[in-house]
Amino acid sequence: MRVWWIIGLCVVSTVSSMMPREAQGAESVRSYDLLRVLELALERNPLMDGAQSVIDQSVGRRIAAGAYPNPTISGNGGHGMLRDAGVTATSAIDVPMRERLTEYNASVGQPLEWPSKRQARQQAAEAGLAGATVGLVETRLNLAADVKIVFYELLLAQRNLELAKQNLDIVEDVRRIVNTRVRLGEAPQFELIKAEVEVLKAQQIVTRIANRVRVNRVVLDTLTAGALGSDYAIEGDFQIFWKDLTFEPLVVRALEQHPTLQRLVTSIEQADRNVEFERQARVPNVTVNAAYWREIGREAFTAGVSVPTPIWYRQQGQIAGALGVKRGEEAQLLRQRNVLIQEVNQHFKDAETTAHLIDVFQKGLLKQAQEALRIAQFSFRQGAASLLEVLDAQRVQQQILFDYTQARFDLSVALTRLERAVGGPLL
Repeated sequence: MRVWWIIGLCVVSTVSSMMPREAQGAESVRSYDLLRVLELALERNPLMDGAQSVIDQSVGRRIAAGAYPNPTISGNGGHGMLRDAGVTATSAIDVPMRERLTEYNASVGQPLEWPSKRQARQQAAEAGLAGATVGLVETRLNLAADVKIVFYELLLAQRNLELAKQNLDIVEDVRRIVNTRVRLGEAPQFELIKAEVEVLKAQQIVTRIANRVRVNRVVLDTLTAGALGSDYAIEGDFQIFWKDLTFEPLVVRALEQHPTLQRLVTSIEQADRNVEFERQARVPNVTVNAAYWREIGREAFTAGVSVPTPIWYRQQGQIAGALGVKRGEEAQLLRQRNVLIQEVNQHFKDAETTAHLIDVFQKGLLKQAQEALRIAQFSFRQGAASLLEVLDAQRVQQQILFDYTQARFDLSVALTRLERAVGGPLL
């Protein structure tokens, strides 16, 4: 019996070790890296569905543009009577009937579209589909940039929360030392009050940053359409500045491959095709008609052609409107080119300046602040430094760490916005 108990315990232990971490305990938190968050956002965010729906609409317009006009079929029928025209009657009842017959007629009309007008409409629909396809790439680019920025905001809040908790531990350690000295009569009561105030301040900072973490977590989860859940964590690091990153090639790439510019180019092409369509629409559609008539004493087959005659109006308003739309798209393209050049320049300079600031932190300030705090804490424990000196050193070191983390966040955001301005990865 005891052997069976041991075997059962081994099986339970093995099964529990094979279970995923989420199922082993409610306190376990799922962790996601940036790549996984991007995959979930691009897969589930409704913006992608909206961009795809535009493509579906453009496909429908292309099908409609290639359709031929439907024919028109009409028919009439009724009961006819042939009266004797040589007899004078005093009433309708007295009129003699010579013949009764069911009369009917049927006709069919097929519109024939001007080939150049049909071709211009089809080309406009093709350009619209190309623009919608590029619009999907543009939506993907903007969504990825938004997700990255929110991811880095959450990462910044998590790092700051860790720093705030470390600062709280340091301040509480100082308070314990001051409390011991006050009990032994080696320090006045006022120093303990100051230490308590510093602890309260540190606790408030922790609470405030923890709230920021929760808010940023909700925002990131919203971008993934709830795929992350309410309780999760992220893992990763901030971006770094590549030394071989230069400004001029980035501008060239932005002007050549940015999806916004490509979409505007296709919009201009579509507007140009619409202008051509309106010009060709001055040539009216020809309708070929054929009919069969059966009447009393008569049977006939007829054929004909109907052509609307553009004498008084020849599409002047539609042509002018299409030209206005084209000029507006061209102006939008020029404005967007200038905006992209400005954004690439601004974000590149921001990233470059922030990278220099990070170098200053890494080469001196971080080590100096940490060493100053260590010396102040050691001197305070030895009684050679006052509480004020320790708190000042601790504040300086904490502020430098916060500023360093903020600088790394600013660099990541600047590089992300630079990617969006360039239209793709920087390298």
